[in-house]
Amino acid sequence: MRLLVTGHEGLVGKAFCNLCSTAGVEVRGLDIRGADPRDIRDLDAVTALSDHIDGVVHLAAISRVAWGESHPDLCASVNVDGTAIVLEAMRRRSPQAWMLFASSREVYGNPVRPEVREDDPLKPVNNYGRSKLEGERLIGAARTAGLAAAILRLSNVYGGRADHPDRAIPALTGRALEGDVLRITGGGHYFDFVHVQDVAEALLKTAHLLDQGAKDLPTVHLTTGIATSLSASLMDSASTRASRAPACRSQATCGSTSAAAAIAGVGATTKAAAPAQAETIALVQH
Repeated sequence: MRLLVTGHEGLVGKAFCNLCSTAGVEVRGLDIRGADPRDIRDLDAVTALSDHIDGVVHLAAISRVAWGESHPDLCASVNVDGTAIVLEAMRRRSPQAWMLFASSREVYGNPVRPEVREDDPLKPVNNYGRSKLEGERLIGAARTAGLAAAILRLSNVYGGRADHPDRAIPALTGRALEGDVLRITGGGHYFDFVHVQDVAEALLKTAHLLDQGAKDLPTVHLTTGIATSLSASLMDSASTRASRAPACRSQATCGSTSAAAAIAGVGATTKAAAPAQAETIALVQH
């Protein structure tokens, strides 16, 4: 299997490419970072990497809610226009190739029930969520035109040394170790944390299904089905004081795992029963 992986230098991209390497999958990476930086909005650059590939795993994005709010035009340009360009490059050079698109739980916005399901209303409340929903619509239109594709909606991915130090788990655990006051945004809300290795494994399983000819895979919200509060998971283990601030993103959710489990065992079940405090502590101590 020969893949083009956009965003291969990111948290999920690195984990996925490492897993592909051990599985004997050939990967070409495209990212604005790294030794050979290329932009997914550059049609010529993407097209040059799209020859003789079996599929595209499209991870590249403005991937943080805060970044989308502070740079809305860039968010739309990368996440929507960039996705359209990747699809066009595939059409030009590898029309038989399939697409695996990484979307987000943010497409649901503020959920209508505690356990979110794939068929729940899609009403994003921030620029990042709206851009991901537009990306899903582009994939849907391409599927109607004949593209084999699948969509995985990722949920609070964490873990590994490539994680952003200012994201919830590494940031709060690091500050706790340093004895700082913990500032928790939305501490009373609960989250469905999914370890990055589980995400990588789910992506690879789905890629294999697409490579084997699957064309009608349902959209999957990749979750553990386990609700974890930031306050409960971190404050209980930290002898520090906390200050709380209003939430600045969509209300947190817990997802149903039924759709993920139905696709050949795809799902996050091994590492994310709760945030891996021991692993995160080891990370910030190194």
